This record gives sequence, structure tokens and C-alpha cells, in this order.
Amino acid sequence: MATYTYPTFPYRAPNDLMQGAPQRKPLVIIGAGPVGLAAAIDARLQGLEVLLFDEEDSVSFGSRAVCYAKRALEILDRLGVGDVVVNQGVSWNVGRTFLREEEVYRFNLVPDAGHKRPGMINLQQYHLEEALVNRATELGADLRWNYKVVGVMPLADGARVSVETPDGAFEIEADWLIVADGARSNVRRQLGLDIEGHVFKDRFLIADVVMKADYPAERWFWFDPPFHPNQSVLLHKQSDNVWRIDFQLGWDADPEEEKKPENILPRVKAMLGDDREFTLEWASIYTFQCRRMKNFRHGHLLFAGDAAHQVSPFGARGANSGFQDTDDLLWKLALVIKGLAPEALLDTYDTDRVYAADENIRNSTRSTDFITPKSAVSKLFRNAALELARSQPFARKLVNSGRLSVPAFLVHSALNTSDTEPFEGDMVPGAPLDDAPVRVAGADGWLLDQLGNRFVLLAFADSVEAVDTALPGLRAQAAALAGAALPVQTLLVTAHAGNEPAGLATLHDRDGLLAQRLDARPGTCYLVRPDQHVAARWRSFDVSAVRAALARATAQIGSETVAA
Repeated sequence: MATYTYPTFPYRAPNDLMQGAPQRKPLVIIGAGPVGLAAAIDARLQGLEVLLFDEEDSVSFGSRAVCYAKRALEILDRLGVGDVVVNQGVSWNVGRTFLREEEVYRFNLVPDAGHKRPGMINLQQYHLEEALVNRATELGADLRWNYKVVGVMPLADGARVSVETPDGAFEIEADWLIVADGARSNVRRQLGLDIEGHVFKDRFLIADVVMKADYPAERWFWFDPPFHPNQSVLLHKQSDNVWRIDFQLGWDADPEEEKKPENILPRVKAMLGDDREFTLEWASIYTFQCRRMKNFRHGHLLFAGDAAHQVSPFGARGANSGFQDTDDLLWKLALVIKGLAPEALLDTYDTDRVYAADENIRNSTRSTDFITPKSAVSKLFRNAALELARSQPFARKLVNSGRLSVPAFLVHSALNTSDTEPFEGDMVPGAPLDDAPVRVAGADGWLLDQLGNRFVLLAFADSVEAVDTALPGLRAQAAALAGAALPVQTLLVTAHAGNEPAGLATLHDRDGLLAQRLDARPGTCYLVRPDQHVAARWRSFDVSAVRAALARATAQIGSETVAA
């Protein structure tokens, strides 16, 4: 059976950074986990110079985060690693929950057709990190391995970072510092910054086993199974014939004893049967934590991922929300660094991602309370819901083995322009845009692959010939929008295929799903942010309304930056 060979990344002596120290860099990132690497990739896509420090010289040990949701995969597509990750991972949409050995609940994460990506893939974190390292290196990010950050001093206009390496210590200054050094963030602790919430009194064992099994690629969760009575168990398939098993242990379990192979193997054998051959690849003990910092922005220090917020793993909201952090942050930071938006735009990173973190914590806490009830009343409710779910459909919706990660709808964001006309559906200002199949230059494609890293105006018409009727003034204004200091690309979306008109890039809504999901008709326009979230929508094209919405979406209402 295959085992993973951990790569070693080359160490570079810091001679170039020591000359004239402390040097000043526009952007420094601390931490080469999935979030820090995603931030580095995004920075390069935005045209920013980026320097990243990590105290190790390889990827994370053990599978760690393994579940990546549809929205995270769409972000990874934008970063240029989606295909690598999806092709290597195990795709799945169906989850099943059992009471003892009887199925009581089943869900499908993507029940309707017309989406490029599945609801989830399972892939060991080390594979994901290796793909991200390769992409960051390809884009020219300056990744420094075996560089340990031992101190950070906030400055009025940046931060001073103290670094230790095998060849000596040095200091460097950053205009902006992204802190992505994980749940035990040394930077957060050194600065005495708060992180508040709950640590739940229960322990869980992760056991990654390598075995060949014909189980389907689904999420299986048991309450009170006969092989592990009065507790819960989770089973996931990963790549390379690796299977993740989570055993609930209880708060009184001794973590050091439970991690010993001689105690893990009997649990796995009881679950799989004595005839199943397997090898233990990795094991870990964890507790549930639902916590966050009060603020994610502290001057020119920006915290992201587990350094800023932590949730329990049942729901796969940790790494997925971390990717959404960088998705929200980097386009805003790029505009600020380039002088195209005020620093106040970064305040919305704080407010919007705190809002999203609270949503994740709320859902994660509810799942935790159901899986590990801490009172007699909670346990009575949980057990009653499970028993009723065996025969009563209404009770199945109460079964909560982890409400799985969904993207945050930033409906309260200050960057949104409110609707002035009625729309149906979910694509409200602040929503991450739904994907849909399209035709581009005569070839099949996907909507979200045409968006990202820039503002885009989607404008709908029945056909190319009808554009001037459905969208009067669009053809004349598209060039002006594209040529502004803060450009907006116009994409014409047609219900019927045709030739691309001069000066307008065109998408054909191949199956009509795009218009259906956006409740679009001829004349409808959507302004989409660089992170593929809806900024505004209208029933007719008005260039002054587009410019006003762009100004609001970049926190610069009244500025001339977005003028033609």
C-alpha cells in the first residue's frame, strides 16, 4: 500500500534580507499552511510582491484537514490549483447518518446539476499544501523555509518582524503583515491579543488507516454503533486508500494512552472486522474548540484562518473558512497597496469575516451540542430526535452530525448596494455567485472560470443582435468602464448563441441555468467583485449606478478613482 513521501523544501540563507536591515517589504506572510499559501498565491495573482516565512521545511505531518467544500474548490480554481486538488482527491456529495446500524438520515450537498465542482472532496492536507507550494513557487512568491518568526512589533504604518534562521537572526519591516500561523498562533500570543469562546469537554481520536475497501465515497457517521457503544464514529475516504476514522472518547480519556497503537488497533479492528487488513498511518487526539479573536485587523496586521478563529472539525468549517478569509482579504489589500482604495476598505475584511466566523461558530457549536450533549435535557432531545428519525421524516432534519461548510452570504456588508427592484432567488448582494455551464468562444466552460481577480459586469440579453435594445448604452460605456483607473470588465450573457460583437466579450448561457439562478431577464445586470461575490444588481443598465456601486464596493463613495 502506498505511503506518502514528505517533500523537503530548500532552505535559502538570509544574506539578501540582512543587507541594509531592517529592509522594508510591501507584504509579509507568516505561516505556510493552506491559508498562508493561498494568501501568497492570491497576492501574486494581484501583482503584489510577497515574502512568506515558515519555521518548518516541509508540509504538515498527518492528514489534518481533509474535507474541502464546493466554495473552497471554486476559490482554488481561481488560484490555479483546483484541477490538481480535485483530480487527486475523493469527490463526494452524499452523507449518511446511522443510529447503531440503522440509517436515519441522508443528505446530498449538490442535489441539482450544472455545477463544475462536487459538494466536497476529501484530500489529506499534506497533498493540498504540496500543490499550493508548487503553485506559489510557479508564480514567484518568495517562500522562506526554516525561518522562525520570534517577535512582531506593530508600527503605525506597518510591522517589524524578528526572524531566526540557521544562519543568524535579522529584522525586517512590512507595510502589511498577514498572520496565518495557525490555532496556536505565536504572534497572537506574543502580542497578547484576545481569543474568546468555548473549549468543549470531550476528546476525539483521529486514526488514519491505509486499507483497500469497496465502501462508497460517502460520509458515514454513527451514533452509538455496536463496535463503539455510547459514543460516535465518523468514516471518510481519502486518496491513496487512506481512510479517516474519528472515534469519540469522552473527556476522561487519557490522550497519551489513547494515541498508542496498541490501544488504537483494537478499536479499528472492532469496527472493520478481524479479516480486514490495514495499517495505521497517523493518529491524533483533539478537542472541540469554538473561538475567535474579537477583531481580525489590528492596524497593519491582518489575522486569517485558525490564527483568527477556530471551530470543531465536524462540519469541515476550519480550512474552508480560512480560504474564504484570503478570498475576501487579498483583493481588498491589493487595491489599498496600489492606491486604488482607502485603508478603510480593510475594515470590511474585519467586519465581514467576523460575521462569517460567528456563523461558523454558531453552526459548529450546535453540532457539538448534538454530538456530545452536556446536559440531561440536551441528551434527551438528541436521543429522541435520533429515535424518531428512524420512522418520522420531520425528525431527520433535527439530526445534526455536523452542518457542513457552506459559504458565508455577506448580506450585511457595507460594500453591498441594496436592491431597488425585486429579484427572486439566493443571489442577493453579498452572496457568492452560483456557478453555471456556459459557452465561451464556441467551447463549453463554466461561469466562475470567467470571473475573479477583477470587477465584472454581467449584462443579459436574448442575443447579440438584441443587445442595444435590451441594454441601451452598454456598448458605448463598456470601453469607458474597462479603461477607468479601477477597471470593470463587461461580459455580455446571451440566451442564444451568436457571434461576439465588437468590443464586448460574450458568454452563451448554454442551458439557461445562469439566468435561472440569477433571476435574470433581458436588461438585467450584475456587478461581481474580484472574489466572485455579488456587489449589486439591477433590472436595467445605468452606467452611473454601476460607478456608484463600484465606489461603494471599494469603500470610496465620492472618490474620482472610479470615474471614467
